[in-house]
Amino acid sequence: MQLSVNGHSAYCYTGGKPFDAAQPTVVFIHGVLNDHSVWILQSRYLAHHGWNVLAVDLPGHCRSGGDAPSSVEEAADFIAALLDAAGVERAALVGHSWGSLIALEAASRLKDRVSHLVLVGTAFPMKVSPALLDAALNEPMKALKLVNVFSRSTLAPPPSALGPGTWVYGASMALGRRVLASNTRVNVFHRGFKACDRYANGEAAIQSITCPVLFVLGAQDQMTPPKAAQGLIDAALQAGKTVKVARLDVGHHQMSEAPDATLFAILDFLAA
Repeated sequence: MQLSVNGHSAYCYTGGKPFDAAQPTVVFIHGVLNDHSVWILQSRYLAHHGWNVLAVDLPGHCRSGGDAPSSVEEAADFIAALLDAAGVERAALVGHSWGSLIALEAASRLKDRVSHLVLVGTAFPMKVSPALLDAALNEPMKALKLVNVFSRSTLAPPPSALGPGTWVYGASMALGRRVLASNTRVNVFHRGFKACDRYANGEAAIQSITCPVLFVLGAQDQMTPPKAAQGLIDAALQAGKTVKVARLDVGHHQMSEAPDATLFAILDFLAA
């Protein structure tokens, strides 16, 4: 599904079902050097079980035009504009890693237009080491290999991850190369990491949301360790928000390492 957002074409995967703005909607937001496809299993299930799905390619990534966001705040403005373009009055937001910060910031701005907020593999602050920032800019293939090793609890997950025979490390490497090559104007790898590193509004944002929030955390996550989300959890609880936490025994890519558990955590939360 292509939408015109801020004068540019924005691609949203709808899970193989026609989009109907009258149905409840879930917006899936990917992380750095990813696209809509990282949500393929969760988005397809929801689309075939009564939900609209908008699994977006962020601007300047793969099938979406426009300038790649240089900050979390800029990306959050895009999500608001996307809802307007789709004619969606209210939606649940689900974000992974950088996408979780985007979802959080968008929810804090959109208030009651967001029904549920799901933060997968999140942290605040989401600092990126200077060495990795430099590698993302000057040696992106080296940085991509490092990220894909540290994002996994295992390089050989069980068959439930995308089906028997799937090589998740190789598939993720191929996706990263494809996303990086999709934008010849800017290095979306480095730009996305800088946006994560510089985001400073997380605690204020979680305190100002008006919807329940679910944290889906990987016990073996080396990119955003579970303890790095505790500050957000505490701030939400202190502000009187409805908070749920799902802890999965996997790494940073919960959607592919534990696709069923990630889906069920989201489903249970949306149904509550």
